[in-house]
Amino acid sequence: MEEEPKLVRRREHRKSTMKSGRTIGERREKLETSNERLAARKQAKRQKRLRVFFVSVGFFILVAILAAVYFIFFEKREEVFFQAADNEVYVPTIEVIDEDAAATSGEITGRMSEYIGQVESELRALNYQPTKAVLPTGSIREVDFYLDGYNGYIKMITDRGAAVSVEDADRMLRYLTGQGISDFSYIDVRISGKAYWK
Repeated sequence: MEEEPKLVRRREHRKSTMKSGRTIGERREKLETSNERLAARKQAKRQKRLRVFFVSVGFFILVAILAAVYFIFFEKREEVFFQAADNEVYVPTIEVIDEDAAATSGEITGRMSEYIGQVESELRALNYQPTKAVLPTGSIREVDFYLDGYNGYIKMITDRGAAVSVEDADRMLRYLTGQGISDFSYIDVRISGKAYWK
């Protein structure tokens, strides 16, 4: 015959870790106090404020960068435009000789005249005394400048800026003086970054 199941007293079940009618989650919930919940909410609010602050700062930095780009590229262009409009017109005071006078009816263009006047002004600013400018035969944009105290002349071209050409010529003249060369046929500064003499 089979034995009947033995009834166990309730006291022996008290050692069990599982409590009747309760869950594991309930125990975890009880561990979190109301103070901790309040602290967690405050922390979340702080983080939200920090996010809003950093987004605002980033937005203002972006606006500042765009404003700087606008002023650098657009405002300066307008400034340069107005300066160009107000710039003085250079008129040469030195003698201008056109060797192709027969072909060009003896008149030089306004652009050529202004270029010669500007080169003259730049040379005088560096204490050189230009005496004349010659437009050589067969050349459309070349101008040869003669200076007081020098035998040779300086070949320039209207495609390059007057100030840059004069600066290159000044460097070449100082170089020749430093080498003890006072007699030359010409100095050629028509090509950017290069200078020749003969």
